[in-house]
Amino acid sequence: MSDFELYSYQEEVVERALHGENIIIWLPTGGGKTRAAVYVAKRHLETTRQAKVVVLVNKVHLVDQHYNKEFKPHLGLNYKLVPVSGESDEKDFFGIVVQTSDVIICTAQILYNALINTEESKHVELSDITLLIIDECHHTNKESVYNKIMRCYLEKKLKEKRPLPQILGLTASPGTGGAKILEKAVEHVLQICANLDSAIVSTKNYAPELKKKVPRPVKRFDIVEKRPADPFGDLLKWMMELIHGYMNIPPDFKLRQCGTQEYEADVVILEQRGVKENNRLLAQCALHLRQYNDALLINDTLRMMDAYDSLEEFYNTKATKAMDGTDLFLLGLFQENRVELKKLASDSRFENPKMGKLESVLLEQFSQGVKSRGILFSKTRRSTYCLNDWVLHNRTLQGAGIKAAILTGAGNGGTYMTQHEQGETICSFRNGSLNLLISTSVAEEGLDIPECNLVVRYGLLTNEIAQQQASGRARAQQSLYSVVALRGGREERREFTNEYLEELTGKAIAKVQDLSPQVFLKKIRELQMQAVISSKLAESLKTEKKSRYTASSVQLLCRNCFKPVASGSDIKLVDNAHYVNVNPDFARHYKTGGKLSFPKSFEDWEPGHTISCNNGNCNKDWGYEIKYKKTALLPNLAIKNFALQTPDERITVKKWKDVLFTVEDFSFQQYCEENFPEIFD
Repeated sequence: MSDFELYSYQEEVVERALHGENIIIWLPTGGGKTRAAVYVAKRHLETTRQAKVVVLVNKVHLVDQHYNKEFKPHLGLNYKLVPVSGESDEKDFFGIVVQTSDVIICTAQILYNALINTEESKHVELSDITLLIIDECHHTNKESVYNKIMRCYLEKKLKEKRPLPQILGLTASPGTGGAKILEKAVEHVLQICANLDSAIVSTKNYAPELKKKVPRPVKRFDIVEKRPADPFGDLLKWMMELIHGYMNIPPDFKLRQCGTQEYEADVVILEQRGVKENNRLLAQCALHLRQYNDALLINDTLRMMDAYDSLEEFYNTKATKAMDGTDLFLLGLFQENRVELKKLASDSRFENPKMGKLESVLLEQFSQGVKSRGILFSKTRRSTYCLNDWVLHNRTLQGAGIKAAILTGAGNGGTYMTQHEQGETICSFRNGSLNLLISTSVAEEGLDIPECNLVVRYGLLTNEIAQQQASGRARAQQSLYSVVALRGGREERREFTNEYLEELTGKAIAKVQDLSPQVFLKKIRELQMQAVISSKLAESLKTEKKSRYTASSVQLLCRNCFKPVASGSDIKLVDNAHYVNVNPDFARHYKTGGKLSFPKSFEDWEPGHTISCNNGNCNKDWGYEIKYKKTALLPNLAIKNFALQTPDERITVKKWKDVLFTVEDFSFQQYCEENFPEIFD
C-alpha cells in the first residue's frame, strides 16, 4: 500500500486524533474530511493492538462510495475491509463480520441493530470497536440513529465501563440548531460535542491553503418581480373559497392565507378534527383543500400546467367515485371548472416569471461554448420531475446542449431511485454525458459529485447546513451559486437568514474552541448526564404510552368512510418492520389492486398487491399484501390510512410507533398452526 500525503490544513485537523483524542473535524464540503479520516484510520490500524475501525454513514449510497473511493484504495492491500448496508447479506451475521474484519463501513442503523440484538452472530459490543468514525456527524442529535448509538456509548462512559472506541466525527457544519443568538448557538455546538464526546477542531494556521483548495463560488440573487396577473391562481382560490363556505368551518378555527405552508398545516389539523368528530364533510373538504393548496404552491414555483396536472392526477386516481353528497360537491366543483383551469394554465402570458429567470441563468452558463456542469436543487421529488420535463421540452435549453437527469433519494416505490440508478446517474454526470443534475437535497451532502461551475437553489426553504453544503458543490474556479427567488419572498429572506446563521455557526465554534479544557469537559459532562437521564425518562414515558389501552379495546376504522374494520389485537409486528393483520376475517373488508414491485428483493418476504377499502365506493388505500416466508399472505397496513377508536376518543396517528397500545410480535409458527392445522395433526 502506497503512503499518501495530506494538505497542511488536513494535517493540522487530524493531529489530536492521531494522539487518541475524540474529535470532530470541521471542514467545508470539498475540504477532504473523508481523506483525513482514512489517514487517521491507517495510523490507528498501524499503532493500535487488535484495532477495529467502524465507519458510520447516514445514507445507503455512501457505504459503497466511501469503500470504493476512499478507504479501499489506501487500506485495501493490508487490511480486510467490508462494506455493509441493508442491501448486503453481511447484515444478517454482522457480529461475525465485525470479529473477522479490520475496517467495516456501514449505515448507522446496521450498527445500532447489532448493539441491541442478543443473537450471538448478529450482536456487537462497543468495546469490540477501537475507532468509530461518524460521517456527517451534525446529525448526532435528538432521536437520530447516530445519537442512539452515542447514548449507548455515554451510558457506558458515565458508568466508567471501559474500553470504549475513540470517536472521530466529520462535518461541514454543525449549524446553530435553530438558534439566532450567539449564546444559544454556542449551547447547540456544545450539545453536539457532548453527544459525540468530542472536541471540535478546524484549521487555524492554514486557512489560506484551505481557501485556495476550496474556493467559494460567486453568490448571486436572481430576483424576479411578482407576475402582474395570475388568473389561474385566482380561480383556484375562488374554488377554495366555495369549499370553505360548503364545509362549515368550526367558528373557533381560523385558516391562514391559502397558498402557504401555514395553510397546509391548518387543513391537516382540520382533516384530523373531522375524523375525530366523525364529521366526514369536514375531513374530506380539508383533504381536497390540501390538494388545491399544493397546486397553488406548485403554481408559485413551477409551470401553471404542472399545478393543473397535480389536481388532474388527484381527481383521476384518488377521488373517482362518490360516496355521499360531500364527494359529489367536490368532484362536481373540479369537473365544472376543469376546462377553464386548463385553458388558463396554457396561457403563456401569465406564466411563472421564475421559470423565465431560471432559463436565463442556465443559458448564461451553458451557452458560452464552455464545458459547464451544474446542479439545480429543488424541494420535492415532484418538482424535480416537472423541472426535468421542462428542460427536455424547452427548445432553447436543448439547443444550448443541456443534458439533464433527475437525482433523488433511494427507496421503495415508483418515485424513488434505486441505489443502482443513483450510481449510474452520477457516473454519467462525471463522464460528461449528463451536464445538469436536477436534485432534491440528496445531492447536498455526502455524494461524490464532481466539481460544478453552477449551483442553483430553486424554490427552497432550508436551513444553513443545507445551504452551506449546496454551495460547497460549486467548487470549480469562477463558479456561480444562484438563488432564483421572488423579490421579498420567503426564499430570499431565508437565504439572507442562512448567511447570518452560517456566520453565527463560525463564531459559536470559535467560542467553544476558546474554552479551557477544564471548563469544556465540565460543560459537556453536565450535558451528557442530562441527555442520559432525559433518554431514560423518554423511554419510560414511551412504555407508559404504549400500554395506555389494551390492543383489544382499540378499533381500526377506515380513515375515509369511518367503517370499523379491525381490532388492535388483530395487528402483529413482522420482523420489526411490517404491521400486519393476522385475522383471516379481515380479507372481506378489502379488495386488491395492482401488483407491487420494489427495486430490490428481501430475505423473508415479497410484496403482493395493493389493498383498499371494500365499503361501497370508498376505495381508500390501506397498504399492500406481503407474502411472508413464501407461505403467509398478510395485509401490511399503513396506520396513516386509518383512524383509531379508543375507549376515550377517536384519534389519528402518522406512524405505528405512535399508537397507544402494544403490538405483539408475529409468530410464524402460531400463524401456521392456526391456518394450516392439517400439517400439525
